[in-house]
Formats: sequence, C-alpha cells, structure tokens
Amino acid sequence: MRIAFLVADWADMTPGKSSTLTMIRESVARGHRVYILYPRNLTVRDNVAYGFARRITVEGKVPDTVPAFYKRVSFSEKMVPLHSLDAIFVRRDPPLDPIVLNFLDSIKAETVVLNDVDGIRKANNKIYTTSFHAVGSEYLPETYVSKNKEYLKRIIRESERECWILKPLDGSGGRGVILLETKAQSSLNSLLDFYIDSNHGQSNYVILQEYLEAVREGDVRVLMLGGEYIGAYQRRPADDDIRANIHAGATAHSVKLTEEQHILLRKIGPQLMADGLHFVGLDLIGNKLLEVNVLNPGGITNINRLSRKRLEKKVIDYVERLVSERHAKQSELELRLSRLAELRQHLDAAP
Repeated sequence: MRIAFLVADWADMTPGKSSTLTMIRESVARGHRVYILYPRNLTVRDNVAYGFARRITVEGKVPDTVPAFYKRVSFSEKMVPLHSLDAIFVRRDPPLDPIVLNFLDSIKAETVVLNDVDGIRKANNKIYTTSFHAVGSEYLPETYVSKNKEYLKRIIRESERECWILKPLDGSGGRGVILLETKAQSSLNSLLDFYIDSNHGQSNYVILQEYLEAVREGDVRVLMLGGEYIGAYQRRPADDDIRANIHAGATAHSVKLTEEQHILLRKIGPQLMADGLHFVGLDLIGNKLLEVNVLNPGGITNINRLSRKRLEKKVIDYVERLVSERHAKQSELELRLSRLAELRQHLDAAP
C-alpha cells in the first residue's frame, strides 16, 4: 500500500505523544510505502495534482518503539501524482487551507482520503455539533456562534447562568479558551473586540457555550473508528486552568465510560459514517458532546499507555480494508467495462 500522511511538519511530531507518528511507524513496519506530504508542497502539472512527497525509509529492522524509529528515519523527496497513492491520511491541526481540499477533490474518486473531503468541509469546525439533531438536546451544551458583539452581550446579560466559556471557532489544543463570569462584564467589550476583530479587517466567529461544572473533573477524549468506539481516556485540567487539553497542561488518566456515554456514541456513530468521517476524536464532558475533531484527533498514545492497547493497529487495519475495497470496486468496474467493450465489438461485427 502506498500511503501518505498530510501533516504540518515532521519536526512538530513528538515521539511518545504524536498519534500520527505512531500510525506512521506501524505503516512502515508492515512494509507499506509511506510518505509525508506538506500542504505547501502540493502542486498541479499538466492538470494533474502532484505533491513533493518525502518517502520514509528505515535501514534494517523497524524499531519496536516510536522514539527509536523517529531517530532512524531517513527521507527521499520525489514528485508524486496524488492519484497514484492508495490512501492519504489528513493529519494536521485546524484551520486547514481550503485549497488543500480542492487538491484532494481531484483524486478522491481514485484514492482513499481519510477523512472524506466533503466530511472535512462539513465538520472541520465547532459548528458541526449542531447537526446532531437526532442525538437530543440533553446531550448537547447550550451554544451560540456569532460575530455580532451586541447579540453575544445580550445573551450573557439576559442569562441566569453564572459562567460561560468563550473560544474561537477555529481554535485547537485549548488555545483561546477562557471563562467568562456573568457578573464581571467590565472587560467583556475588550475581550469581544480582541476575539472578533483581530483578523486584519475581517471579523472572526466566536463560540459562547454554557460552562459545565463537570469540567472541573476533566473531559473525556473518545476515539471513533468506522463509526464505532475504540478507546477513551480522561483529561484532567491543571489546578490553575479550566482547559482539559494535554497541550495546556492537563494530565491523562484511564476512564470507564458510563452507559449513557455509550448510548451517546451509538447515536453519533451512524452520522459520522454517513458524513465520511472514519477516524474522529470526540470531547465529552459528562454526558454532553462538546466537539468533534476530524482533522488531527490525538489520543492513541495515551489510550495505549493507560489501557494496554495498540490502537494504531486497528486504524491501519481499517485503512488497508478501505483500500482493498476500493481496489475491488475498481477491478469490478474495469471488468464490466471490458465486457461491455467486447459486447459492442461483437455487435459491430455481426452481419
């Protein structure tokens, strides 16, 4: 299998923490031809989408540990037509340049793209949770998305809630998440000016969301593969922080999901698959769904460590199956076209 991982930068992946690096090692260990693609290195030549891809090679036996593997890797760069790849795994933090999705549009009929290009378009920001109408309001926090400052101030002013969470629409890793106290509105104008007007003349959307008391105990990162639950762990925030993101200083702990959380996942799974979202990370606080992460969900390394699993094996098994199914369909189509051509020749030759 020829598989490429579309990432921001190889140097940004930390051995022992990066889920992407763990999946790359597993792919190389299986003997697949593995490439790294950077968005900045995509191009078009003669109306064909290419990428200056860096092929990963390791001399000798592939090391069993990711840190050892990371040190042994060497690269060779080559211009590769994207449609010649069996699979492209999109693994980079939002926001993603929409032009990248246009490149992937041109080859999605021939190459397996995870997650599906249209699914990424639909779900690569925090508004996606509003599409889960069948899940039920009891599983979704009260949420407002706007760039209208007066509207947001009115929501806060008229609310009976003591606290709200304010965060940027396209943020990741807990960046820009702050706690707003309803009674302390003296700095609200300044905060909204900063979040909404900090984009060089273009205003930004922000999210105003109810503050859930259960966040003091942390949130739960759930990984879903093929619409099904494969693992989870709890992220507990530092004593002086409200954010439960590992990058923001939270700590990882094992967790056992409640039956109600499992019910929520069973409700969500079919829609994820309908939208082509094969591998995603869900953030839960209690029984409420906060976010769906579709571009670069992490958690494999922590779940592996805490639950003695090897989730990267499941993920690469799944990618291999998708590629095999794609090849089988293409072979069947080619066979049908060949038979149709033979039939036409036979008819043309008939007296």
